[in-house]
Amino acid sequence: MIKGSCLCGSVTYEADCDNGPIIHCHCQTCRKAHSAAFSTVMPIAHDAFRWTSGEDVLNRFESSPGKNRYFCTNCGSQLIAERLAAKMVLLRIGCVDTEITDRPDAHIWRSDGAPWYDPDHEIRQLAEGYVRA
Repeated sequence: MIKGSCLCGSVTYEADCDNGPIIHCHCQTCRKAHSAAFSTVMPIAHDAFRWTSGEDVLNRFESSPGKNRYFCTNCGSQLIAERLAAKMVLLRIGCVDTEITDRPDAHIWRSDGAPWYDPDHEIRQLAEGYVRA
């Protein structure tokens, strides 16, 4: 069972399935939707997913034909994307509450990636906030 929620806790969900592969998507649409270099997702079967609270504060945006992104109207967290034709839900890993220990499987759409981010370039890692070197 995978459980998740938005930042404010108004929207929650469950997915009755095993973990899917973890994928970092670098397409421009994901970068814009998440204001980040990439979006980390886990595809699961559509019928394994269910909202458990907060459907009344959900909204959706069709970012490309047949792909709906669902977000909390209170806090703005994007929780999932849904591809109805593929019968797939893409869990946004940042909103998953269940501990996931699997490692990401792939970076996709690198051809569309942000020029300022290179997944092969190692940078320093800090335990907490930023400190200038």
